[in-house]
Amino acid sequence: MSDFTMQIDGREVQAAAGETVLEAARNAGIEIPTLCHHEKLEPHGGCRLCIVELDFGEWTQLVVSCVYEAKPDLKVATRSDKIDRHRKTILELLLAHAPDSEPLKEMAKEYGANQSRFEQEPSFCIHCGLCVRYCAEVKGANAVGFIDRGTRKEIAFLPEIAKVECESCKECFPLCPTSYAQAAYVLMESLAAR
Repeated sequence: MSDFTMQIDGREVQAAAGETVLEAARNAGIEIPTLCHHEKLEPHGGCRLCIVELDFGEWTQLVVSCVYEAKPDLKVATRSDKIDRHRKTILELLLAHAPDSEPLKEMAKEYGANQSRFEQEPSFCIHCGLCVRYCAEVKGANAVGFIDRGTRKEIAFLPEIAKVECESCKECFPLCPTSYAQAAYVLMESLAAR
């Protein structure tokens, strides 16, 4: 299958085989919010902010645009009351963990998210996985990873790898929407110095 046409927000858009809905939208200049997406990384679908609504005539379906493959004649809406409600709730949950994150606060304004709707449990990591995935997929270093599970899940640098790999790299720091990656690295350094 070569290039084909699909519809995004009522506009005819060209897409290529293998592209995701998010890629097709961005190539057409249509913005869809994301936190866990990066062009150098495999699509992850972790933050769920890039949800869009597919129209199949008799019914609609919410999908994560960064992992959903674009198809001929697909009808996609990037904004609707339903989408905005979902994004608002997602942002409110993320803000409970990272209340000082500037990217989250900016998105919260756009979607009318209430920063204090959910009980504040600041861990400052929103588990987007950008630092972990970038370190593994792009750098091949695996110096940072997730530890624990559920509500105790967080990122941590592995001291024996990080002291060799990270000192001259630190490319994951600017990717982090909450600055937690940098804080976790500083913590690792201070614990290693003891």
